[in-house]
Amino acid sequence: MSVSIADIHAAAETMKGAVARTPLVRAGALSDRFGADIFLKLETLNHTGSFKDRGALVKLQSLTPEQRKRGVIAISAGNHAQGVAYHAQRLSIPATIVMPEGTPFNKVLRTEALGARVILIGDNINASEPHAKELAARENLTFVHPYDDEKIIAGQGVIGLEMLADAPELDIIIAPIGGGGLISGIATAAKAIKPSIEIIGAEADLYPSMYQALRGLTPTSNGASIAEGIAVKSPGVLTRDIIERLVEDIILVDEAAIEASIQTMLSEAKVLCEGAGAVPLAALRQDPDRFAGKSVGLVVTGANIDPRILASVLLRSMVRNGQMAQLRVTISDKPGALAAVSNIIANSGGNIVEIYHQRLFFDLPVKMADLDVTLETRGVSHVAEILKELGAAGYPARQLIDADRI
Repeated sequence: MSVSIADIHAAAETMKGAVARTPLVRAGALSDRFGADIFLKLETLNHTGSFKDRGALVKLQSLTPEQRKRGVIAISAGNHAQGVAYHAQRLSIPATIVMPEGTPFNKVLRTEALGARVILIGDNINASEPHAKELAARENLTFVHPYDDEKIIAGQGVIGLEMLADAPELDIIIAPIGGGGLISGIATAAKAIKPSIEIIGAEADLYPSMYQALRGLTPTSNGASIAEGIAVKSPGVLTRDIIERLVEDIILVDEAAIEASIQTMLSEAKVLCEGAGAVPLAALRQDPDRFAGKSVGLVVTGANIDPRILASVLLRSMVRNGQMAQLRVTISDKPGALAAVSNIIANSGGNIVEIYHQRLFFDLPVKMADLDVTLETRGVSHVAEILKELGAAGYPARQLIDADRI
């Protein structure tokens, strides 16, 4: 059994009035930067902050009265959990969610706030699945799979209907792949409406499970990915068949590219997204010539990023761009030297964030000291300008890199 365009149209009717019809917006800054006409499908604007609202509702609405009474159980790294919990609460269905132990705290708390019982076990959703199925059998609960289910796939496929209704000129749709439910549904809908459209998947290269499965390669999925929502070791059976038939290519992207794309989405497109939601942009920026001159839809799947991770991503980006730098300045250990260095940096336009006076633990003459100065700047060239001004004033200075921070 597979999923048809009729199933997806039926799913669209099911979710009317219960799930947001999210906007497809043209990203002018990204289009200018990458030379393509780029549209963003903002699934971030769903009630729970991700596309998972869709499939969860369609699946829950398909249950019998007896199944609803007994309750459901799901495995999830966060977004499927919230989608199931939210609609289960709306429909008065008891819900249990089994989540990996490393799931971001904000996703766990939000799932609990939606009335679900949360159990943390395993290091990824595939490791959580055996426990969930054992509990489902013991308590006679209906298992709601996050991706390998016809109803789930049909629900996610409504995204494809909406994208082509809003922008029929799309040449390409890029969507993330974890277990494959999202892209399977989108590909089924989009290819039925516009057979010429190209569907491209994007996977984190730490978890290339679908890419490897389709190519008969040895599985290697492992590691801590910033795109935890698609950190799936075992792709779906239903989804693999659909992807093999309808998806033209899968692009693997590394962690640095995903991190940079989160920052780019926020700073240039003004869209907050989690790691999985940034993966389509990471795929596009990996080979911009491939997409140049084409109309490209990127599925921004969710906005549920851990605030600590987001803060780290933004600060690390500032460091890479030279907007945040740490300098080590050698001074004579006498009154006024610190003030002089501060004045030079200020007059050069730098903003000191933190300063640490090193006197005891460095191989320096007793009458000398090092200042470790963290400062905000306009960028790499501005850092070079400040270093030059310090040197000219008799204060040798260098920019610290990770290996120098001792």
